[in-house]
Amino acid sequence: MNKSEVIKNIIDGKIVAIFQGDSEWGPRALGNRSILFDPRNPDAKDIVNKVKRREWYRPFAGTILLEHANNYFEMATIKETPYMSFAIPAKQKAKDEVPGIIHVDGTCRIQTVTREQNKHFYDLIEEFYKQTGVPILFNTSFNLAGEPLVETLEDAKDTVNRSDIDLLYTPEIL
Repeated sequence: MNKSEVIKNIIDGKIVAIFQGDSEWGPRALGNRSILFDPRNPDAKDIVNKVKRREWYRPFAGTILLEHANNYFEMATIKETPYMSFAIPAKQKAKDEVPGIIHVDGTCRIQTVTREQNKHFYDLIEEFYKQTGVPILFNTSFNLAGEPLVETLEDAKDTVNRSDIDLLYTPEIL
């Protein structure tokens, strides 16, 4: 499945997991082992929390193309945040266009991404931007509640089969 078809599925309300490259380490999903959804959906958090079997209050993040970050978030002196390290105040544009990733306090723990940092993930978000005018995807870790992050392709397939994740996207294995 190509990136255009994957994005059409996301636009249609499907939950997509992406599996590519090396496994990530640390507390964040950075686009190699992620669950993706349409951030424009105001119920996104509830929908994905149900699929992940997580508590209702768990927040989510958004991954945005770096060149658009200042249009949606109050970046101040932060030039980029590739590791979702900061909860950044959302501008009204973000609150209006991507309510599914904005926390009750008006912030979002964003990840900025460039093509050099993660080509396949960047290209997928860029395709979402081309189809919707929004350069952001809802992004959370590829695992279910109480389980470690997906490590192998077999883990990924097993997690998808045991959940309501609709699609597994493996851009390196087409």
